Amino acid sequence: MKGQELADQDKLRKAEKNWPQIVAVLVACLSSLTSGLFLAWPSPFILKITQDKENYAISEDQASYFTIFNVVGLIVFPPFLTIFNIPDVIGRKPTIMLTAIPHMISWILIAFCTDLYLLYLARFTSGLGDALVFASLPVYIGEITTPKVRGIWGNGLICSIFLGQFLMNAIGSYCNVQETSFICLTVPVILVVALTFIPESPYFYVMTGKDERAEKSLQKLRGIDDIEKELLQLKAAVERQMSETGTWKDLVMVRSNRRALVALVFLRFSQVTSGIFVFASYMQFIFEKAGGEIEPGVSSMIYMGLTFIIYSGGTYVCDKFGRKKSYMISMALSGMHVQFDKWNVRRLAITFHCQDHPRQGEL
Repeated sequence: MKGQELADQDKLRKAEKNWPQIVAVLVACLSSLTSGLFLAWPSPFILKITQDKENYAISEDQASYFTIFNVVGLIVFPPFLTIFNIPDVIGRKPTIMLTAIPHMISWILIAFCTDLYLLYLARFTSGLGDALVFASLPVYIGEITTPKVRGIWGNGLICSIFLGQFLMNAIGSYCNVQETSFICLTVPVILVVALTFIPESPYFYVMTGKDERAEKSLQKLRGIDDIEKELLQLKAAVERQMSETGTWKDLVMVRSNRRALVALVFLRFSQVTSGIFVFASYMQFIFEKAGGEIEPGVSSMIYMGLTFIIYSGGTYVCDKFGRKKSYMISMALSGMHVQFDKWNVRRLAITFHCQDHPRQGEL
């Protein structure tokens, strides 16, 4: 009997189609693509806005806050998402669609406003949209994909952010603020239209007692009609998770949770303190101040293009070597690069300090 069941499961796996899941992931990742565009927006436009004295009366110090207000919005909004539990109330797909509203408002403000504080508001509003993205997109991808698809395409969120950074540096290098805003405004519009044809998470439907919709969603995502066994397994998993009530205290008191929390904090801390987000926001500004024969726009496109390609290829490496080993290799290589190239790092730091404090530089 067990052998027959395994044979039946093997047949179902072979009959399943991966492309409906991949299409759903790609469409949903348009939301994080917009987040990448916003993250890299200061890179070309801190320079352009501070140099354009005809339309903007904004100094470099004032423009430096463009990088902060996006993060402020990203920090302020998540507590409300937790309190009202928006992805669980309205659904994963509607929450992803909801990200288009603050993102579109932000692009419109950037396109038509030259006032400093309205630009700050635009950046803050984009952070609200990013908070919705990070609260809903990873959950949606995890719930609609099989382990085989999830292993590679589960990295779609970060990969699309890198792609957004590359596109912003490319578009922003050749277009002005208004033109770039109108081009980027099309992404959330396409997201809303395309998501109407993509199924909601079957997990959410089961969680809310809509079993018929869950069945139809699974059939669309798997590309087959026979999904009864998977649906039963999904129901059992949802019932088990709904019955297991957890508290914030359990996060610290339960040993396995505590270890997971420490690992999560370490990974996130090491990622943020590596300077990747700062460099993404100030990329063209840094290349401009550092000098060189290559234009800052071209340099930023080369850097972000390589980052996107290497990260995309890295998803296959992670599947082969494992997440932990891959992360350790990444940290080791980054540390070696900084160690071997520390003279250039110091030279850049001294150069920037002398540019900001010319009298001290003379001394």
